[in-house]
Amino acid sequence: MNQNGFSTGEEDSRGPLDKICCLQEDGFRCQRQAGTASYSKKIRNTVRQLKLYLDAVARHTYICDHHKSMIQSARTLKPSSQVEAPEIDFSQLKMNMLRRYKKYFKVKTEPNLNKAQMAETSVSHFKTIPVNEKEALTFFIYTIKTNGTKLDQKK
Repeated sequence: MNQNGFSTGEEDSRGPLDKICCLQEDGFRCQRQAGTASYSKKIRNTVRQLKLYLDAVARHTYICDHHKSMIQSARTLKPSSQVEAPEIDFSQLKMNMLRRYKKYFKVKTEPNLNKAQMAETSVSHFKTIPVNEKEALTFFIYTIKTNGTKLDQKK
């Protein structure tokens, strides 16, 4: 309860005890008691994939423990093939740099490609390069700590 703007102790960190989950499932609002977890932009896509929707008339964004565990399970079970890698815009590179990339990695292309085609070919090749993350991170940290660059290495 709230008297003159002060809490009487009947509320906890979740707010009033009568709050119900703010999500809709199968067109109906969930009737479970809301927990401490709340709906945010971070989970928005996962919520949509589960065919859950934020109720437009809900006055809060707290979700029940049932939906919280559903969302957590969906996020942890995401296959590694769906992990989003950062996109690199090869079209921003100069043609000379694209040619150097092609030459260094020995990418087979048709002759006389324009810049857009060369960038597209480079992107598709770049996505196929396997990376040993542990080795790359170890080398990166070593390089930073020793103030070195890849150009300093002698092959």
